[in-house]
Amino acid sequence: MATNRRVARVAELIRREVSQMLMGGIKDDRVGMGMVSVTDVRVSGDLQHVKVFVSIYGSDEARTQTMEGLQSATGYVRRELGQRVRLRRTPEVLFVEDLSIARGAEVLSLLSQLEAKRELQGDAIAAADLDPSDDDDDEDEYDDEFEDDDEE
Repeated sequence: MATNRRVARVAELIRREVSQMLMGGIKDDRVGMGMVSVTDVRVSGDLQHVKVFVSIYGSDEARTQTMEGLQSATGYVRRELGQRVRLRRTPEVLFVEDLSIARGAEVLSLLSQLEAKRELQGDAIAAADLDPSDDDDDEDEYDDEFEDDDEE
């Protein structure tokens, strides 16, 4: 079993190498359909399995095509890793789509929509408070109350 420090170093090295392969090594046209970036790499404790988390920017169809292309290129990626990274055994590679960036963008969009709604509601409340027609009515009622008291 490798130490945590060694696992982290191997994961970083694999992340760097796979990123370079994505930029120019993988010739599958499907991989180029969406913009792909490696977000995380997780290596098992025995260094035999690697999960490569990728973020794909594009339409749903482009993301599906890109994932299919990456899955078909796992043999090439494993062979290249075996040549580039000196390990006793080359790990099995598994590509996993990382949706966290898309979810984060969606949450930010929802938050900005809520902020815009609050600003509109705040402006409407402030406008109602500053509406001079409402203030005149209140003063008239106040004056009428005191006039009634004077008559008695």
